[in-house]
Amino acid sequence: MRERHEPAPGPALRYPAGSLVLIAGLPGAGKSTLLDRLYGMRGDETSPVPDGDVRVIDSRQSRNWWARFLRPLPVRLRTPLVHATHVWRIGRAILAGHGVVAHTRGTWPHVLYFFAWLARRRGNRLHLILIDVDPETARAGQVARGRAVTSAAFARHCRRWGPIVDRARDGDPPPPAAGVTVLDRDAADRLRAIHFTAGC
Repeated sequence: MRERHEPAPGPALRYPAGSLVLIAGLPGAGKSTLLDRLYGMRGDETSPVPDGDVRVIDSRQSRNWWARFLRPLPVRLRTPLVHATHVWRIGRAILAGHGVVAHTRGTWPHVLYFFAWLARRRGNRLHLILIDVDPETARAGQVARGRAVTSAAFARHCRRWGPIVDRARDGDPPPPAAGVTVLDRDAADRLRAIHFTAGC
C-alpha cells in the first residue's frame, strides 16, 4: 500500500534503512541548497558524499567531475554526459545496498520508474520529497546560481510539474513512488534532517 504524503513535516523525515529518497522540483527550486544544508556540502564535490551507510548524490558532483575534461564543449553537449553519470551513480549506490538521498529532475517519469525498479531489486522502495515553489521563485533561483535553463526547457518542466505535485497534494503518490512528501519553501527551510532507520 502506498503511503500518503506528510503535509506538515517536523524538523526531520524518517525512512526505512536502504530506501531511495529522491528530492525533486523545478530547476532552481532549491534541491541542491537543501542537500548542502542537511549534509554540509560545499558544492565543489566531484563524487557522492557518504553519510554513514547513506550516499548523498547531487548532479553537481557529476558536473564538477566532468568539468576538467569537457569545459571547452558547449553546455548542450556536456549536459547529456553529466546526466548519464548522475543516473549511473545513483543506480550504482542502490545496487550496492546503500540508502540514497539524491537530487533528481522530478519531471522525468521514465527515470523514476528505472530507479524504483532498481530499489525493488534490493528489497527497498522509492520515496519522493517534492519541493514545490512557483515558477517565478524557481527562475530567481536559477539566476542566483548562475545557470538558467532555456525558456522552452523551463516551460516543459512547468507543464510536467503541475500534475505531479497536484496529485501528491491530493494524497496520491505519483507512480512508482511508495510515498511522497510535499514541501513548500518555508517547510524545506525548516527541515533539519533525513533519517534512515531500521524497522521504520
